[in-house]
Amino acid sequence: MNKMEELLILVNQVLEGNGSVAIKSIKETDKLREDIGFDSFDLAELTVRIEEAFEVDVFEDGIIEVISEILDKINGK
Repeated sequence: MNKMEELLILVNQVLEGNGSVAIKSIKETDKLREDIGFDSFDLAELTVRIEEAFEVDVFEDGIIEVISEILDKINGK
């Protein structure tokens, strides 16, 4: 499983946890708020899940808005 697939699982865990419908795919250009529909609470939960899965705090340098920014953090860029 690649990191994009793992990230999709985490995104869907957050979506399903708040009563939203899971999505089939994500793209690097997807915006967390506008395209996926996350609010501040969802972003906080996603942060925790990413930190547990990848041992990286994606929001340590500020707000992350796009999937590609998360992937960059996970990949150490």
